[in-house]
Amino acid sequence: MNRQAGPASLRSGSQRWAAALLGALLPALLMFSATGADAAGTRAADAKPVVTLSKQQAGKGGDITVKGRGWRPNTLLMMLICGRSTPDRGVIGGTNSCANAEGRAVTTGTEGDFSKKMPVAEPPAPCPCVVHVATVTGEQATADAVFVVAGHPVAALPKESEGGRLAVLATTRLEGDNGILTWFGAPPARQLVFTVGNLGSAPVKDPVFRIGTAHGVFAPQWEERQWRGTIESGRKAQIKLPVELTAGAHGDYQVSLKYGSKVLAEQPWGVGRPWGVTLFWILLCVVVPAAVFRIGMAIVDKVRPRTSRTPVRAGRHRHPQPADVTAGLPKLRRAPGPAESPAAAPTTTAALPWFTPDSAPSENRPTTKGHS
Repeated sequence: MNRQAGPASLRSGSQRWAAALLGALLPALLMFSATGADAAGTRAADAKPVVTLSKQQAGKGGDITVKGRGWRPNTLLMMLICGRSTPDRGVIGGTNSCANAEGRAVTTGTEGDFSKKMPVAEPPAPCPCVVHVATVTGEQATADAVFVVAGHPVAALPKESEGGRLAVLATTRLEGDNGILTWFGAPPARQLVFTVGNLGSAPVKDPVFRIGTAHGVFAPQWEERQWRGTIESGRKAQIKLPVELTAGAHGDYQVSLKYGSKVLAEQPWGVGRPWGVTLFWILLCVVVPAAVFRIGMAIVDKVRPRTSRTPVRAGRHRHPQPADVTAGLPKLRRAPGPAESPAAAPTTTAALPWFTPDSAPSENRPTTKGHS
């Protein structure tokens, strides 16, 4: 009995040790998972682009060092000093309030950080000012840092409207497709679809939006689009606005939506190349030379003299032709046969050279042979 009870007691003891060890490690595992979640949340928070400055104030002619982190890796950024701006309200008036000529471009590293010197310039709008950093291509991302331009005028920011205030509530999208004419260079067209909500206290009636299209690093070209309807306070509405590019446009475009002085949304648009135009030029380069060649050959064949009309040059020996040999022979006529009637015989008979008409033998005329 003791031999059988020994292994059972060992098994029960090992189970108790495992339970005690699991109870001791469980709080540590929970704490580690919570720490991992907090770290993930911290990394997600750090993913927002951040801009820092080496100086918070400088005068015109100086320079500052702009540093950033949290940007997309290997992304082209544009740095500008803008007036009439704050990090909360953004750049009022867009890039028209910025010193665009003194702006600088920088590309982020593999970790999404950068460091770049830029000169201090006075923006066309009065301060408060910021150093505005924004992506040039791809998904839009911006960041602002407060900066004071020494000696530059300062003015109060315009008050926000107490009426209706629109904001985009969902992601924008482009609807539509290319037709056969677009393949041959017709202007590509789409509809920009988005949902806006009225966050203000007053209704918004027939709002006027501005649609901007930008290609590459060029500034967007803005066009006004009015939507007919009323958006009550606290309500939302789906809006569709037409977007059209120039004829033959192709490549990567950026469509921006602006209401008032605020950019509500941006949507990338990849436009395919109009291969029909390329095919047309290839055919034109093949058909036109072939047609010119055919016309030229026809003209040469028309102008070139024929061989039969070419005169024989003097002094050159020419072999006699069969027609020249037969032309010199005398023409003979066949004598009428016995079956032919005398009336059918010709009235004149060609005389042989050794007979005369009087000496020719005749059947009715007696001969003198045998007579004295």
